[in-house]
Formats: sequence, C-alpha cells, structure tokens
Amino acid sequence: MNKALNYIGLAKKAGSIEVGETNSGAAIRAGKGRVLLLASDASDNARRRAENYIHDTQTPMVTLPFSKSDLSQITGDTGCSMAVITDFGLAAAFMAALAEDQPDYKATAELLTQKSVKAQMRKREALAHEKNQKIGKAAAGTATGKRRKNI
Repeated sequence: MNKALNYIGLAKKAGSIEVGETNSGAAIRAGKGRVLLLASDASDNARRRAENYIHDTQTPMVTLPFSKSDLSQITGDTGCSMAVITDFGLAAAFMAALAEDQPDYKATAELLTQKSVKAQMRKREALAHEKNQKIGKAAAGTATGKRRKNI
C-alpha cells in the first residue's frame, strides 16, 4: 500500500480528516481545512464544488493519483471523492509522502511544511504567553497585594 494512503488512514484514526463533499465544505468554510484532496476520477460537478469551496481561501486543492475506490477503502466511507485534512502536521507529512513518489506535488508539500512550522511556532508562543500570565512577574506600578493604612 502507498505510504501517502497510510497517512490518510492515520488522519482518520486521529480525527483530523473530514470525508465527503458536505463535511469537506463545512471544514473549509470553518477555516479548519489545511489541504483539500480530490480523487482522480471525481466527477466534474465534484471538482467544481471543490474549487468553489477553496475560492478566496489559502487552502490548496490537490488532485490525487488515487481513485474514489482507493479513498473509500482507506477511509471506510463509500463513494468518497473528496476529503480535507484538518491538521497542519499530517497534511505536510501526507504531501511529503506524495511528493516522494511524484515530484508534481513538491511545491504544495513545501508550502504545507512552511505552514506547519509556522503553526508550531504560534502554538509554542501561545503556551509561553499563557505560562507568563499564570506565573509571571507583576508589572511595574501595580499593586503587590499588600494594603497600606492611611496615616
């Protein structure tokens, strides 16, 4: 089995993939979609809907070298022609695995890798900020908790 298909199965187990046209469109509209995957034998209507979903978003759309039956088998859903990976790390790993076999996907893989690195950095900064808020030093000129008596 293809290494890239294994990443789709891993994303399914992790709950980081939305399968089907309705779920994919909802995930992209909610801003959670990282990469839109379209089966190679998807209908023209499905392709048009996918292009409308990603219109005015930063979400890349990738036509996979896999058929609907391959996607259906790995995700466990019947008639699956469209899916969205909602995690940056898994999306980057999937595209990197796909780019190993077919160099056409290399630009998208690099883009998702950069986005994944930025997302990890933002997450680390948010955790550091939260830690500073909990145990950080009091700002200058603020009350220290002691009450003074008026003399």
